[in-house]
Amino acid sequence: MKEFFRILEGIDAILWDYLGIFFIILIGSYFTIKNKFFQISILLQPRKYIGELLSCAEKGKQGVHPIKLYFSSVGGMVGLGNLVFVVAVIQVGGPGGIVWMWLASFIGMIIKYSEIYLGIKYRVKTKHGYDGGPMYFLQAAFKGSRINLDKILPYFVCILLCIYGAETSQFLIITDTFVDTLNVNRMVVIGMLLVLVIVSAVGGVQRLSSICSILMPPFMISYIILGLWIMIDNSHMLPNIFSAIFSDFFTLKASSSGIIGGNLLAAHIGISKAVYSGDIGIGYDSIVQSETQTTHPERQARIAIFALFSDTIICTITIMVVFVTGVLQSDVKQSQYIINAIAQYVPYSQIYITFLFFIAGFTTLIGYLVMGQKAAIFLNKRLGKEVYIIYSIIAFIAFSFHDQNDVILIMSISGGLLMILNLTGVFLLRKEIKFCK
Repeated sequence: MKEFFRILEGIDAILWDYLGIFFIILIGSYFTIKNKFFQISILLQPRKYIGELLSCAEKGKQGVHPIKLYFSSVGGMVGLGNLVFVVAVIQVGGPGGIVWMWLASFIGMIIKYSEIYLGIKYRVKTKHGYDGGPMYFLQAAFKGSRINLDKILPYFVCILLCIYGAETSQFLIITDTFVDTLNVNRMVVIGMLLVLVIVSAVGGVQRLSSICSILMPPFMISYIILGLWIMIDNSHMLPNIFSAIFSDFFTLKASSSGIIGGNLLAAHIGISKAVYSGDIGIGYDSIVQSETQTTHPERQARIAIFALFSDTIICTITIMVVFVTGVLQSDVKQSQYIINAIAQYVPYSQIYITFLFFIAGFTTLIGYLVMGQKAAIFLNKRLGKEVYIIYSIIAFIAFSFHDQNDVILIMSISGGLLMILNLTGVFLLRKEIKFCK
């Protein structure tokens, strides 16, 4: 098994050190520059675009309420990646990795807009609503290819989405948190969590959006307020921290892998965590947002820019809280850093942190499981959903006894492959995307 995971580490390095960085930076920068920094103009007018989207919603109309889908988007993005995995940006990549994360999130906003636009444009109507996403727009992107890529790639992407949809890393961390902080029997936690996740996910996008609309607002508001309080309490440290961040980013490293703006490792970790946390190029939002009531792709796609901005704020707060509290110096599991940081400020922090981890991980778990079901149904309309649920249950249980880093590695590889294939399709269909202000 050690040799197997060593091979996977090599594949992961190729995907993210070279291909991943190239695709995100090149395609994101191309869309950003060509469309005159489109995402900035959208972010500056939230009332206009949110109000416009609200006007699209009609009671009884086919599809899901557009604003509920905003919370579904945030629920899928804002998970344990924002509270746990993002710490690796500074832990592994150094302070300069934060700037790479910000840059990837910024250009990722226009990529997400493009993905969702195409997901809605090429969606198909069903008796229950709509189906859309990369498996549909990839058919259009590769139509007419000599080796039938328009038929092969959608199925391959769906297989990857099924693997990625069973978010075993988030399931493992929630399990570890309940076991470690509340001293609950591991099998009891696994069993109860499985029931909650499966029952919630089988309800599809409609149930997902309802759950996220209830759970995400209190989670986001409480975490942002707490994070800002900790940062303000340590405000004397912030100038030196920001100085270290930008100094490290603009320093040409002496290593052979060095590039202007930090070394390749900082770029790798910053971009990969932004992609993972923000679902940039993965396909989740493209699939979920395709069920919107609105028939205007640009209106629903614009809301994703605000969702990714929210995600980036929470990632930044986590990193800054870990930075100012000094917990990064301790030798613990990734999931323990933010736990130890909050424990310095919140009485009975174990209860709050358990609640925090549960909400963050639970919404992401059901969101990605819904995405996986959609992909499985595309693979086989008759048995796809049932077989996928059985597979997910087995995967969640099996990986609940693995090392966190091994599980994260598997998710990283499948996410890297999805991002490369999906963004290739987005770029090929670039003339079909309208960047409407």
